[in-house]
Amino acid sequence: MGSSKDGIEAKPLVDRAIVATLILPGSGADRAVNPLQEISGLVEAAGAKVVGGVTQRLSKINPRTAFGRGKVVEILELAKANDATLIVVDHNLSPSQGRNLEEDLTMRVVDRTELILDIFATRAQTSQAKLQVELAQMEYMKTRLKRMWTHLERTEGAVGSRGPGETQLETDRRLVGAKVTSLKRKLKEIANRRHREALAREYPYTVSLVGYTNAGKSSMLKRLTDADVYIADQLFATLDTRVRYWTMQDSRKVVLADTVGFVRDLPHNLVASFHATLEETINADLLVHLCDASDPDLELNIQAVNDVLQQLDADSIPSLLVLNKWDRVDEELALELRHKYPDALCVSVHDGHGIDKFDSTIADLVDTWSLHLQVEIPATEGKLLAEFNRHALIVREHYEEDIWVAHISLAPRHWSALRPRLEKCGGRFNASSERQLPQ
Repeated sequence: MGSSKDGIEAKPLVDRAIVATLILPGSGADRAVNPLQEISGLVEAAGAKVVGGVTQRLSKINPRTAFGRGKVVEILELAKANDATLIVVDHNLSPSQGRNLEEDLTMRVVDRTELILDIFATRAQTSQAKLQVELAQMEYMKTRLKRMWTHLERTEGAVGSRGPGETQLETDRRLVGAKVTSLKRKLKEIANRRHREALAREYPYTVSLVGYTNAGKSSMLKRLTDADVYIADQLFATLDTRVRYWTMQDSRKVVLADTVGFVRDLPHNLVASFHATLEETINADLLVHLCDASDPDLELNIQAVNDVLQQLDADSIPSLLVLNKWDRVDEELALELRHKYPDALCVSVHDGHGIDKFDSTIADLVDTWSLHLQVEIPATEGKLLAEFNRHALIVREHYEEDIWVAHISLAPRHWSALRPRLEKCGGRFNASSERQLPQ
């Protein structure tokens, strides 16, 4: 920071951004009520100020600059008129498209993936989140190294004519490749540790909050568990998974996990990099899909979350749709949403509306999607008995000579880990009472 002549501390410079959105057939922007809303929110989350926006509807993307020639001129004129310092494109640009746009517009151009990576880099707090962001950045950089070293390249490419640029490029590729391998190894170790921690938890059921960013997941976690978590009205306010114990009204305790929020077209590299953070989602027994009921693009946001869950192979986990921010919904919209999503719960974390119903519904779902078994285990298998006592709800139990007989309720993921050990030691279970998960 600097100081003015009057001795008043000057404010830091803030990028003035023009946002530009391509509307392609079948894209999220094509179906959005306001195609510029999400990208504008992302720009503000990155700390810049949106001073103008343009859209262009095309049947296919322009291979040179993404936008048509006339639209590029329009963006340039709008940028000059608003003293813009940055152009943000709501699309993933190829290295050549980014380079051509910067040459035509004579200012910095940032695409959608680069913007999201910048936000994540700013918000990452834990060592795990920082590793994940760095991996995503490296994956993104791999295809753009040539663009970074164009000032050192030679026109010729024959043997004997390779210049310092090509040598530097090869060196950088090796360095980036080695770094990516190292980061993946470290993150795999974290993922394995998280999986072991999940299996070792005292309480058997995990409920994971998922949803579009800024849908109210952190607020829900705070209301249910009194957790001291950061809450802000902005996209990607937090990146790390927060895990807390939630005591429900029937006195049962479950693990409640709040994960990073999603957006439309979340970069694949970012989803892959954040696999360790999203481990809580993958290992959950129930997903609570929290939505902002007042968002005009509610349907698109729901689809965006479902797309990411599919990438994670978590779309088969039982889920409950919860329409949050019900206090912001008028009567007409409320009737429309109840008709469109008849199985959804309507709640307001802000004023507590529907929270009691949410609690009892989760309890019912835990019962419905649990496996109810009678198991018989030799009393000599002390470690296995301890595992069943840790991960299952013991409804009733007794001993028949040297056999522990118990009626239990437990999550399918715990049963899949315990069943082979039970059968190996000669234990038995009542197959007729084993329920299958609903399809």
